[in-house]
Amino acid sequence: MTAALEPDLLYPLLRGRDVRRWYARPSAWILMVQDPEKRRGLDEEHLQRRFPKTWAYLKRFEKVLRERAAFKRYFTRRDPNGHAVETAPFYSMFDVGSYTFAPWKVVWRYIAAEMTAVVISQFNGKIIVPDHRLIIIALQDEKEAYYLSAILNNSICRFLVNAFIVSTQISTHILYKIKTPCFDSQNPTHINLANLSRRAHELAPRAYEGDEAAQEELRRLEEEIDRAAARLWGLTEEELFEIKKSLEEIRGKS
Repeated sequence: MTAALEPDLLYPLLRGRDVRRWYARPSAWILMVQDPEKRRGLDEEHLQRRFPKTWAYLKRFEKVLRERAAFKRYFTRRDPNGHAVETAPFYSMFDVGSYTFAPWKVVWRYIAAEMTAVVISQFNGKIIVPDHRLIIIALQDEKEAYYLSAILNNSICRFLVNAFIVSTQISTHILYKIKTPCFDSQNPTHINLANLSRRAHELAPRAYEGDEAAQEELRRLEEEIDRAAARLWGLTEEELFEIKKSLEEIRGKS
């Protein structure tokens, strides 16, 4: 179906297929008619008045939207007589909150052979919304986001993730398994990791497009990130070498 909508509630949608290490580019758009603070759809009267085209579009699918399992589970309750009562507009979506619209997010694919984290913020001037196949960590600070992506993407973390992930599911529980120091803007190692990560994000688009110079520079940056992460965790050069060797063996078997 084709319909004209107000652009205000349309956001760039990032899907799993759009994410690679250090790189992400949304390939679709999503209609988000949510109040992230109330964790439910925008008030119906407000939507009709402010966004009439969007309202008319959603009304076409009202019956289908009301029949969603998630809507029935999270946005209905039983009254004293046992009748189902809706507690939110029929277009309300589950699991959309302030974190969804955080200015900075670190995301990675939930279904993946290994860790592929990336920092996302905006695309075409609008906040990027990750879909349900992506794990997100919402952040308010840009440097902290780049720092965290360096922590997740270095060879040490990737080796540890491969050591304990179940099948190919990489959820947020990895942060309970890996000791991740909280970002400290006064810590030189933390700042160095953030800066190296930012540069890796800048190079990644060209590297993935086949630019050999960018690919070589990205490899060099990843080596620096590995060494900085090793210092952060108190590992020696020899220990880092063995970890990277083991990681290559794991990747060769997968």
